[in-house]
Amino acid sequence: MREQGMLAEVLSEGKALAHLDLMFNDFAAEGVGRLAEVLEERKALAHLELGCNERFVQRERGKLVEVLRECKALAFLGLSGNEIGDEGTARLGMLSECKALAHLGLSNNVFTATGVRRLAEVLGKCKALAHLDLSKNESGDEETGKLAAVLGECKALAHLDLGGNEIGAGGVEGLAEMIEFGTPCWR
Repeated sequence: MREQGMLAEVLSEGKALAHLDLMFNDFAAEGVGRLAEVLEERKALAHLELGCNERFVQRERGKLVEVLRECKALAFLGLSGNEIGDEGTARLGMLSECKALAHLGLSNNVFTATGVRRLAEVLGKCKALAHLDLSKNESGDEETGKLAAVLGECKALAHLDLGGNEIGAGGVEGLAEMIEFGTPCWR
């Protein structure tokens, strides 16, 4: 806990901080709130990696959403391996406000069809999104087809990872249509 407090203090001095990678940490409850407060002040933050920090993301999900809403320059957000789940996707609606967001990592977050449906609504509004990783979730066929229809509107999308999602023939059909008729760079 003491180390997390020290980290927060060091970060509070770096107003111009643009890149922060905190992947694979195990934040204690006491340090999480302070870190979220410090991140909220980083308006120039363009790259934030919080992958595999389940306790941080789960405990401060509401605060994290508010922090991200303020990061207008945020172009890279890594939230993979945090077990956000379907319930957490409801809070990810704010991603549509991140106009600069080009890279989004959401692999291994236990999204089922319900969560993917919610994400599809949001991701269709992320016009700068060029790289999306939704691998190792449990989206299935029907929702993958719906996701594909929405992502076809994301004209900047150049990289899509859906590996390990148990996608069958129905989902592949939706993806094939997206590739054929949707995103220009995939034609």
